[in-house]
Amino acid sequence: MKMIADVIATVNGYLNDFIWGPIMLVFFLLVGLMFTVRTKVFQISHIKDWLDVTFLQLFRKGNKKVLRTNDKHSISQFQSLCTALAATIGVGNISGVAVALALGGPGAIFWMWLSAFLGMMTNYAENTLGIKYRYKNEKGNWVGGAMIYIEKGLGWKWLAVIFSVFCMLASFGIGNMSQGNEIANGLKNSFGIPSWISALLIMVLAGLVIIGGIKRIASVAEKIVPFMAVTYILGALIIIGCNITALPGAFASIFRNAFNFSSAAGGVAGFTIMIAMRRGISRGVFSNEAGLGSSVMVHSASDVKEPVIQGMWGIFEVFADTLVVCTMTAMTILTSGVYDGAEYAAYIGKDLPEHLKSGVALTSAAFESVFGSLGGKFISVAVMLFAFTTILGWSYYGERAIEYLFGLKAVPIYKVIFILVIFVGCNASLKLVVDISDTFNGFMALPNLIAVTLLSGQVIQMTKDYIARVRSGKETVEGEEVA
Repeated sequence: MKMIADVIATVNGYLNDFIWGPIMLVFFLLVGLMFTVRTKVFQISHIKDWLDVTFLQLFRKGNKKVLRTNDKHSISQFQSLCTALAATIGVGNISGVAVALALGGPGAIFWMWLSAFLGMMTNYAENTLGIKYRYKNEKGNWVGGAMIYIEKGLGWKWLAVIFSVFCMLASFGIGNMSQGNEIANGLKNSFGIPSWISALLIMVLAGLVIIGGIKRIASVAEKIVPFMAVTYILGALIIIGCNITALPGAFASIFRNAFNFSSAAGGVAGFTIMIAMRRGISRGVFSNEAGLGSSVMVHSASDVKEPVIQGMWGIFEVFADTLVVCTMTAMTILTSGVYDGAEYAAYIGKDLPEHLKSGVALTSAAFESVFGSLGGKFISVAVMLFAFTTILGWSYYGERAIEYLFGLKAVPIYKVIFILVIFVGCNASLKLVVDISDTFNGFMALPNLIAVTLLSGQVIQMTKDYIARVRSGKETVEGEEVA
């Protein structure tokens, strides 16, 4: 049995090195760059537009410039955003950023920003296509996602099936067991609660939400996600404020190490930059999922009619997840004094010694530097909430994949199995399972990136048409067109 596990681990290692390796990471960047160039840097040139119909719309009563479906089976745009963020704002925002810093140096944060900046337009393209090609199933619910525009847009059902299989498998690993494990460990370490009790508690709470379908998931997500995100950001801002004099130096270290300006040895500098790029880009993609084709499934359930407007919610999703939340984590660590750049630099590309913290422990140390032991408990609770909402979000992604592969009748069976698997995740040693599901997660990107690239002409045309309508004064307001 051990020999079989070793073989599986070795094969998975090669596959993981490819899907999260330089070639695929460059592919992620190039797709985002293509949409950025072809839309004339839409994420900056139209920043007022996408903020106006997303974030600013939340503070505006009446006269919202959005044509809605008024469909009782759909969810609001804010709910679709929160459900998507429930799956993306997770342990990676707390742990992943710290890992990128510890193993790739401050320069990794620059490359994380770059991947997010370009990924905003990849996510825009995914969600625009998601609305364009979505359809209603037998129950009257909207169904959309990468598998739908792969099949309907390209006519390649075989590629859509491959995407769905990877999505289904990833939902049990990255979206379920690894998250349950994080929650169980957090409750055990912080409050002494046995893992089996945590497992039962998570199963009951998650089950009550998941069984209720997308409207219940969205309803819970719109309450938990804003609360946990705002609370975490406020905590981070307090720490940064207490160490405000260190902020300029933190930014300087990010840009200096991104290109290793201080190194005189070209070979060493090149290696260091490569490690920083890989850690930063991969953590950025892993956090915001731009290019994976996952969040488009829940965005497609939105009550919006205009594809481009939902695409702009995709831009805001990446912005909020990476450029805001992940940046808060990075600045908290870099300004608090818990990160010794010179000491960590000696181990870039190597295994860290035990006395150097990484992941959740490093972020916890930053919060403890200001809040004491309460800071560590706060991070434990934040990790648990982030992980729980990730379970909810990924349950819906897996549900859509199951429906595509086996039909609606298989969905209730999937939900039951998904809930039961939480118990395994909370109580088992999961390193190999998590590693394999991480590979499946990455392999979702390959068919999706191929599809959005080949369908890019449609995205560009829809964008041009929308901009032309806005400039001509024909904007949509709550169900009616206004000249």
